Amino acid sequence: MGQLEGKVALVTGAARGQGRSHAIRLAEEGADVIIVDLCAKPATTKYRGATEDELRETARHIEKFGQRAHVAVADVRSLSQLEDVVTEGVAKLGRLDTVVANAGIFSSAPLHELTEEQWDEMVDINLSGVWKTMRATVPVLIEQGEGGSIVLISSTGGLQGFPNFAHYVAAKHGVTGLARTAANELGAHRIRCNSIHPTSVLTDMIDNEDMYRLFRPDLEKPTHEDFREACETAMNVLPTPWIEPVDVSNAVVWLASNAARYVTGIAMPVDAGALNKV
Repeated sequence: MGQLEGKVALVTGAARGQGRSHAIRLAEEGADVIIVDLCAKPATTKYRGATEDELRETARHIEKFGQRAHVAVADVRSLSQLEDVVTEGVAKLGRLDTVVANAGIFSSAPLHELTEEQWDEMVDINLSGVWKTMRATVPVLIEQGEGGSIVLISSTGGLQGFPNFAHYVAAKHGVTGLARTAANELGAHRIRCNSIHPTSVLTDMIDNEDMYRLFRPDLEKPTHEDFREACETAMNVLPTPWIEPVDVSNAVVWLASNAARYVTGIAMPVDAGALNKV
């Protein structure tokens, strides 16, 4: 029997990358999963957008474990869309126990060169989208009266500053504050809320030419291997340039499980020692 047998989780940004990994690990532990993704490319990002086919592929992975998936194309910037997803998903799967606010984007520029569109889209998705995910789900958790677990995916950039990511860092710091505040507000309902702070995770969000150039501006056409070499020396205490999505997903599962039943309000690094690096 899995750690989450009989539970239902919701994961945003579930078409690929971390979100897909979280959804699969939750299903592996016995949860049915409501999977949500925009399935389009946000305007200010330079890497490719997720697709509906990828979201359906996530559902197929969930079903391989004998679990049910409710598939929804929705934008975390729209509260009404999220509320519809939650209503439909709970009607189909019967309840809601775990919320994983994972959807996020990345772009970069010095803070004085960021466009208004870059700033607004980053904050709208990476911060307001997290709050809207909570706003759409918390009333259901409260009404059920059985507690629950909310996991917000932040970043090491939610606990420290990085050059060229001011909008991203500001949004991720906001996510950290949301988690701490929600833990205080919702504790009386036995609803826990925690944030996870990964170092670089090898997904399409970082494995692209724009990021290669950011880390290796000295090269005209930097490659994935050039990026790897730069990250190996710049990022983490442990000898790895990045972590894998499943490393974060394992933390998600623990925070969702009864093993963490008295854990709330923490900012949990999964960072290969990055926050301790000197």
